[in-house]
Amino acid sequence: MTKIFIINGGQKFGHSGGRFNETIAAATAEFFKNEDGFEVKTTNINDKYDPKEEVAKYVWADVVIYHTPVWWFQVPHGFKKYIDVVFTEGHQNGIYLSDGRSSANPKINYGTGGMLHGKKYMVTSSWNAPEEAFTLPNEFFMQTNVDDGVLFGFHRMNAFTGMTRIDGIHFHDVEKNADIESDLKRYEAHLRQNFLPEELAATA
Repeated sequence: MTKIFIINGGQKFGHSGGRFNETIAAATAEFFKNEDGFEVKTTNINDKYDPKEEVAKYVWADVVIYHTPVWWFQVPHGFKKYIDVVFTEGHQNGIYLSDGRSSANPKINYGTGGMLHGKKYMVTSSWNAPEEAFTLPNEFFMQTNVDDGVLFGFHRMNAFTGMTRIDGIHFHDVEKNADIESDLKRYEAHLRQNFLPEELAATA
């Protein structure tokens, strides 16, 4: 059984009700629960959580799937707090031992002290910005994609724990021009491609 831990980082705050990420997180859970060979655990960062239990979910999981909006070019403060609290609880307790360096040669091996080697993660993000803001010359993100730009630090954070990345998916223009039906179809195809490749090969 492949163990899937789904984290909904879609914070409810101000004018944001977190509905888009609730929808995507629910679709993720439903997808895996409807397929053989998967076990699912979930967390919603808006609910009360026990840091020790959250660390145990990371240790239990084969794959961690994060869902987050991007606010002011960062993850929401509630999601960031969740990461700070849970990863601190996981220091020498399941998530990471140290930063990986030794006193004998402190200039090398930074970021190699994770305890989650062999596990994988995936992230989805949602944006008010249209996709073209990342791809067109002279537009705001200067042709830098989400993963190499705003989420670069997020990816290195997960690498620090020892996890390896599964390509994620990003949803754009969700405030002014949302197309939930299309997004959900595209997302299901993405999940099938990454988690059910044998099924896709059989129908090709």
